[in-house]
Amino acid sequence: MARIKHIAIASRDPEKTAEFYKNVLGLEEVGKVSSANADGYYLSDGNVNMAILKFKNDVVSGDFDMEYSGIHHIGFQVDDAEAADIRMKGADAYPMDDVNDALHGGMTPSRGGRNVETKYRGPDGVMIDISQGGWVGTDPE
Repeated sequence: MARIKHIAIASRDPEKTAEFYKNVLGLEEVGKVSSANADGYYLSDGNVNMAILKFKNDVVSGDFDMEYSGIHHIGFQVDDAEAADIRMKGADAYPMDDVNDALHGGMTPSRGGRNVETKYRGPDGVMIDISQGGWVGTDPE
């Protein structure tokens, strides 16, 4: 069974948004990101990783414009990424190759580590991450 382990929120002010979730709801900051694709924070309650991101280019923002704020994508940790890939494609949910390429995504043994995922376009246009390794700050089980 897949487990929800990651939610990403697009934000125009990731620092302010992260402070809200830390101060009001007690989430712990478990990482920061500053890359050509996005700036932001990784927060966690110990079970779910929440990314608060300000996207820097149209490719990684996916189907959203650069000014969008709100839930951007949701991530599921699976036991077998290859089997999940087959199920996703069988349900007409295909990898978002342009986004995956821009993020250097894709799960292969040589990439290893956590936060490695493949993004798919699911029902209703929802961007879905599939990860076998999970996300930083989450329970790997």
